[in-house]
Amino acid sequence: MSASRGERAVVLLSGGLDSATALAVAMDQGFRCVTLAIDYGQRHRVELAAARAVSARAGAAEHRQIAIDLRAIGGSALTADIDVPKRPGATEVEPGIPITYVPARNLIFLSLAGALAETLAARAIFVGVNAVDYSGYPDCRRAFIDAFGAALNLGTRAGVEHAGDAHDAGAFVIHTPLDALSKAEIIRLGHRLGVAYELTTSCYDPSLDAEGRPLACGACDSCVLRARGFAEAGVADPTRYLAGSRGNGR
Repeated sequence: MSASRGERAVVLLSGGLDSATALAVAMDQGFRCVTLAIDYGQRHRVELAAARAVSARAGAAEHRQIAIDLRAIGGSALTADIDVPKRPGATEVEPGIPITYVPARNLIFLSLAGALAETLAARAIFVGVNAVDYSGYPDCRRAFIDAFGAALNLGTRAGVEHAGDAHDAGAFVIHTPLDALSKAEIIRLGHRLGVAYELTTSCYDPSLDAEGRPLACGACDSCVLRARGFAEAGVADPTRYLAGSRGNGR
């Protein structure tokens, strides 16, 4: 699907590999993109700076950031005093829903994206969920996205105003261009579209070097998936890893 000239889209942008690629797809389809990052009290807050950098490099029309505090809910290694699981040398993630799952995160994020889209008169919402090579999060599945899209069109003024048009699919369409792709396929797609993967960060528990730049741990599930994806894609991995961990160690 290509956008009408100047049609707006809201793109949820975490600063990670998948969301950066979803942004590139939206831009390639001709949408005028407003990127949205969420500061939710996450352990890996370095991703917020990455999101700003990715948005600027991609040429998005605007970047916005919303602050909420999911630490008040906790229940995740990303929002509570719980260690991020690490398995040095692993090439596969363990099955099941991991402790890095943040309760209702995509439900909340997509609600905020929908609210912003309504105020901007944007119908398209892009999110980089991926249910092939992913960490087992239930809110990345196609069934969830479809159900949320229906709820968004039922629970908004824009949805009500478009409900009577038999030729209209609804006020909002949630685009998930990566949901059927492996991590390697996502990286190849982004590489073709010119995504600056060196600006992205995926690590759940990054360190900072002497200059304040993030270093990936190389051992959390997200690092495992990222490193394996670059290797399988045959694309050079630009990730800066903590010395002694996986990858090129740059």
